[in-house]
Amino acid sequence: MPAALLIGDITHARKEWEELSSILTLKEFPSGTREEFISNLKDGKYDDVTVIYRSNASTKFTGPFDKELIPLLPKSLKYICHNGAGYDNIDIPLCSEREISVSSTPVAVNNATADVGIFLMIGALRQAYVPLTAIREGKWHGQATLGHDPKGKVLGILGMGGIGREMANRARAFGMTIQYHNRSRLSSELEGGAKYISFDDLLATSDVLSLNLALNPSTRHIIGEKEFQKMKDGVVIVNTARGALIDEKALVAALESGKVMSAGLDVYEQEPIVELGLLNNPRVMLLPHIGTMTYETQKEMEILVLDNLRSAVEQGELITQVPEQAKK
Repeated sequence: MPAALLIGDITHARKEWEELSSILTLKEFPSGTREEFISNLKDGKYDDVTVIYRSNASTKFTGPFDKELIPLLPKSLKYICHNGAGYDNIDIPLCSEREISVSSTPVAVNNATADVGIFLMIGALRQAYVPLTAIREGKWHGQATLGHDPKGKVLGILGMGGIGREMANRARAFGMTIQYHNRSRLSSELEGGAKYISFDDLLATSDVLSLNLALNPSTRHIIGEKEFQKMKDGVVIVNTARGALIDEKALVAALESGKVMSAGLDVYEQEPIVELGLLNNPRVMLLPHIGTMTYETQKEMEILVLDNLRSAVEQGELITQVPEQAKK
């Protein structure tokens, strides 16, 4: 019987994982170091493993699945089922070379992440951090100033995937006009009335810019000094995707100059380290990467990973294969 390897832990779907023992030998690497994991690979402990369940959280002890680690994965491995919408810690081209198929959990995270995005957007527009801090310090309003309403503002969405579309759905309820840019235009049904425009036009005409795209070599620092210069004065930036989409030093400079009025961030370039210029700026709303931190979403993500795993073993295909591979 082929084996499945769980890297890390399963919190909400342990029963469903254990039920897979009817079709798979279940192995686990619950914690440890990258060196220990590599040693296990070299010692042949996982030579019968066909599919791996891994998560972003497990990266803290195995490290990324990169050019050092992927060649050491067992020859039997055919699938990596990843728990997370983002999978920039897996070298997808190298997996493809090894004929290893990779899935992620894009659908399960959409609502919770969009909720946090809207929370950050409203907080940034209202510059809510200042009064939130003031009242806890016994200063009532403190240095709070007038904020801005979302109604009538133009929300520009960079990356109109599932999360971006849920951001759009929520923003419409606030009376915002929605425009977006993707590598390719969506169908009219998926657009939902949003306007498709060029990247440069998105930068130049958005009152609020929300980043909702994957991080890869082509999108790293997609927003930097040149892009900030093209934006409206007083633009608001929201990022719930990946921190490295933005050159954080350029963002700090844009905030200090007033080009960017405010920002709402859930992700950072060097997590858990946050750029001091962001930490020290009271006009920035900061959250510690909690976009998917709800019970319902975490369970749904785990179940989707296990559904992918079962489909891989029983059907020979993944349900939510990463788009870089699914297009092939």
